Amino acid sequence: MSIHVATIEWERADAVFADNRYSRAHQWQFDGGAIVPASSSPHVVRVPLSNPANVDPEEAFVASLSSCHMLWFLDIARGAGYLVDHYVDHATGHMQRGEDGKSWIALVELAPAVAFSGARIPDDDALRQLHHKAHEECFLARSVKSEIRIQGTWSHAAS
Repeated sequence: MSIHVATIEWERADAVFADNRYSRAHQWQFDGGAIVPASSSPHVVRVPLSNPANVDPEEAFVASLSSCHMLWFLDIARGAGYLVDHYVDHATGHMQRGEDGKSWIALVELAPAVAFSGARIPDDDALRQLHHKAHEECFLARSVKSEIRIQGTWSHAAS
């Protein structure tokens, strides 16, 4: 199997640290060279100690689940003979308190809108099946305990 690597780097700079007033801004670096500015969520740590312009771990979690689902969906749709022109997902993660009183992302809602063209267009049932298969295959969806709901829509561009 494969191994996936990310380097997460933070530096204290001139902050005292012990007073809890240090920046949570940091960076993620991936093996392909991409560097992503990251931070704690401003919903968790107030600005200016977090940077709302940076990606936070909760957003990345939601985006990763959405991306994994999309990649599987595209492959399964292609294999079924469909022509996908556009795919956009406005995914949402919902935090809640668990039984232990600690917060977690209990629900991720995927809302992909998919545009198809060509001679073969899926009906509502076929679209549900494509999303179901993509969910079953997604490595990340199978790796988390959060509930993942998919409410997809589709459109057809006349050829």
